[in-house]
Amino acid sequence: MIRIGILGDIGSGKSYVAKNFGYPVFNADYEVTKLYQKDKKIFKKLKKKLPKHISIFPINKKEITEAILGNNLNLKKILKIVHLEIRKKMNLFLKRNKNKKIVILDIPLLLENKIYNKRKDILVFIDSPKKDIRQRLRKRPNFNNKLLKKFKKIQFKTEYKKRKAHFIIKNKFTKKSVNMGIKNILSKIL
Repeated sequence: MIRIGILGDIGSGKSYVAKNFGYPVFNADYEVTKLYQKDKKIFKKLKKKLPKHISIFPINKKEITEAILGNNLNLKKILKIVHLEIRKKMNLFLKRNKNKKIVILDIPLLLENKIYNKRKDILVFIDSPKKDIRQRLRKRPNFNNKLLKKFKKIQFKTEYKKRKAHFIIKNKFTKKSVNMGIKNILSKIL
């Protein structure tokens, strides 16, 4: 099985590109949302660590945002609890798809949390114009600039991610630019 890890800046179109590969995708953001909505154990752990912020189940993203903005340590507490569970979900996904030729890992902190396999995984960096990213992020219904800055602080710099990548897809936010990049990568790895 070939594992392709998707890297890039927040808002660069990683999930869109991941879906367009046409292979099974593990989307960590989607899995986190599901945890907040359905996992009572996660709720209890977060409520215990952040009693001032987490109060109702299913977990409200607004409460998570307020917790992160309320204290610099809260993001680390949340990540510690959530990432352990996300890693388990990813391992289940990999087991379920062990007979697939390729799987795509769409995990925002792939490098930072050492989730990738240095010797085996193929890393693809999504290179998108900064001004386009900013415009797209501002259009998101739950956009919060302070929150964005907190997340950027815990991520490696885009230049570092770009250097670590085996391939770069120039995402001009058109289906054509993305598909050309994907086609090029698949022709080289298959």
